Amino acid sequence: MKKLDRLILRSFIGPLVLTFAIAVFVLLMQFVWKYVDDLVGKGLEFSVIAELLTYASATFVPMALPIAVLFASIMTMGNFGEKYELVAMKAGGVSLTRVMMPMAIVVLLLTGMAFYFANNVMPTAMLKYRMTLYDITRKKPAVNIRPGEYYKDIEGYVIRVGSKDSDGSTMHDVVIYDHTHGMNEITVTVAQSGIMTASADNRYLRFTLRDGYSYSESSSGEMYTRRPFTTIGFDEQTITFDISSFSFNRSNEDLFKGSYQMMNIAQLDTTVRRLDSSLAVRRAQGRQQLVGGLHAWQHRVDIETTGNRQIVTDSKFMPSSSTAVNYALNTARSAANDAKTQAELQQADQEYINRHLIEWQRKYTLSVACLLLFLIGAPFGSIVRKGGLGLPLVASVLFFVIYYVIGMIAEKAVRESAIGPIGMWISTFALLPIGIILTIEATTDSSLFDAAFWRRLFRRR
Repeated sequence: MKKLDRLILRSFIGPLVLTFAIAVFVLLMQFVWKYVDDLVGKGLEFSVIAELLTYASATFVPMALPIAVLFASIMTMGNFGEKYELVAMKAGGVSLTRVMMPMAIVVLLLTGMAFYFANNVMPTAMLKYRMTLYDITRKKPAVNIRPGEYYKDIEGYVIRVGSKDSDGSTMHDVVIYDHTHGMNEITVTVAQSGIMTASADNRYLRFTLRDGYSYSESSSGEMYTRRPFTTIGFDEQTITFDISSFSFNRSNEDLFKGSYQMMNIAQLDTTVRRLDSSLAVRRAQGRQQLVGGLHAWQHRVDIETTGNRQIVTDSKFMPSSSTAVNYALNTARSAANDAKTQAELQQADQEYINRHLIEWQRKYTLSVACLLLFLIGAPFGSIVRKGGLGLPLVASVLFFVIYYVIGMIAEKAVRESAIGPIGMWISTFALLPIGIILTIEATTDSSLFDAAFWRRLFRRR
């Protein structure tokens, strides 16, 4: 490897890694902000939160890598142009294509790695991410009984504590409302003090109460009936609460494996073929049901017409044929409703198939996006000749937003069957001419993007 190649790679890989890390971090912070209510106050272990953030970070790689390539290519070529290093290279007989070659090789390797990641690593990471997030959101908040407040998170109980000591377990003025037997039997326990402890496996919460009374009242639910009222005093009483739902439990991975986001290309192909066969069967059954209804209507009309000796004149039934007319109208309404229902079901099935096709295409489009955005970024940076963080950052965000917005519009159209799955490539086809034009302008040293050229042009006019 020549010194020039090492200089170019060193100037390119540094911003690439830094931008990639920043992009993943920003997306991760957005994720944390979105689910902060589900993460805070549940007593989760640090390892569980770290696991979730790791899997979430992996799911952001396909989006963070293209913007990192775009930013790094603009910044690298912009720095070369701003410091006149690009001019020195061209003066030494090194063309712009030769300057871009080391970076292009790295981007090609990243494109292949991105496809491998999207097809093999991404489904597993998405599975672990969705499963861990589901388990965390399903977990109840940690038991936190505050003094002077009614605590209702334990099902069937309402607890109020007057005050708590500094150790966090000794309580005073404890009141417990027991509704586990329904509203027809209510038990209220009042104690002057108590100690709150948890079992070794954190599945049960024990209240050891002292110096109190238990009041129990039961009824049949009918008015004006006698309601037994019982009062029991105690020196010490233990009440155990089941808090197993407050613990963090792992779900079975089989519950999530059927999602299209957790499949590779081979699995998506198999699933799409199976869904297409099911949709074809549903369409055939719908047509058969509609045709069968029309045949039944025709048979009923023939019976009514023959039995009553009705005559059809000028394409209108005689007044005595009202029974057949009403039956025909009802049959037509029923057939229309059935057709509408079948159409909605088939549309939902087709949309579900389209989601699989979108995911299939996405594994390629996000990989090719690295090469496409490099084709835009490198010549753009050599043309504007501005390095640093200002212009490259603004230009990177602008180009990526255009690519992303066009891609989202196209994805919605594919999902709704407005266009075929090839529509997932619309954003690539839309930006490819821009990359080709920029490359031609940069390699030919065109003054099309030179501000001085435009100023001289307008002065002449």
